[in-house]
Amino acid sequence: MNPFGLRPAGAALLARYLDWEALVTERCNRVHRVTVLRCLFAWASRLGDGIGWYLLAGIMVLASGREAWLPMGVMLLSGGAGVIIYLGIKRRTARLRPLHRNARIQASVAPLDKYSFPSGHTLHAVNFGIQLVAFHPSLGWLVLPFALMVAASRMVLGLHYLSDVLVGALIGAVIAVLSLSLI
Repeated sequence: MNPFGLRPAGAALLARYLDWEALVTERCNRVHRVTVLRCLFAWASRLGDGIGWYLLAGIMVLASGREAWLPMGVMLLSGGAGVIIYLGIKRRTARLRPLHRNARIQASVAPLDKYSFPSGHTLHAVNFGIQLVAFHPSLGWLVLPFALMVAASRMVLGLHYLSDVLVGALIGAVIAVLSLSLI
């Protein structure tokens, strides 16, 4: 089956990549077997649902006062744009999550929806991370590791493939750059 209408060589290359990506995802998910790490990544994923970003935004407001309102408004609008973009892509691609395609993938965190491409958690982590650091560089020591943990959690927890995370990060970066250019 060739869903992209690729020539045989391209289809073979894509198939090899997808096999490799499935193996990478399975290996990342092995971290899930270590209870402490599973809890750490599940915690990062849960905070990446929005709670962590609200806390960091609150810290920014406390640190900057009224100056934080414009950045907060931009972040809110860019977050809404991110949701519209990734939900539209997910509905069109309908790529099942790794845990639904591979019985060896273990998941302790329930997915928020059925499809995996792109990773909305990663999109928001990169979008909000870039904007928070741009508006308040002193938060970088906290924001950057948190964003990386959220992105990594998606593969460790068996919820996303590498390409889901990479494309989510790319879309998040584009949204952040465009949002920052509006100010």
